[in-house]
Amino acid sequence: MTLEEFAAGEQKTEGDPDNVVLCLLAADEDDDRDVALQIHFTLIQAFCCENDINILRVSNPGRLAELLLLGPGGAAAAAGAEPPPDLHCVLVTNPHSSQWKDPALSQLICFCRESRYMDQWVPVINLPER
Repeated sequence: MTLEEFAAGEQKTEGDPDNVVLCLLAADEDDDRDVALQIHFTLIQAFCCENDINILRVSNPGRLAELLLLGPGGAAAAAGAEPPPDLHCVLVTNPHSSQWKDPALSQLICFCRESRYMDQWVPVINLPER
């Protein structure tokens, strides 16, 4: 399983969206007023729905960056790695034929499916500050 920023993986995804199993859209309250970002999110959501890619909205992009990049004091920070400037859209890819081998990914996909059954097409996860 790998994580990619949408801008970096957009071209690859257009050619083979079958390897993308989850799209994380991260925005905080300030981002909700950004019209350009909301249009971008709408287009991404349409692409994901058309290609049967699960979508999950995350409320705290800063906390998501900490979790994904092993934030302050983590291994990536200690190695001097610079965090990507934009984590508003993260694609989770799984190049293996079976996406169900990872139990955490399996639970996330089940959560997304159950949310769709309850007419919540883009479920929201609220990540608390540390």
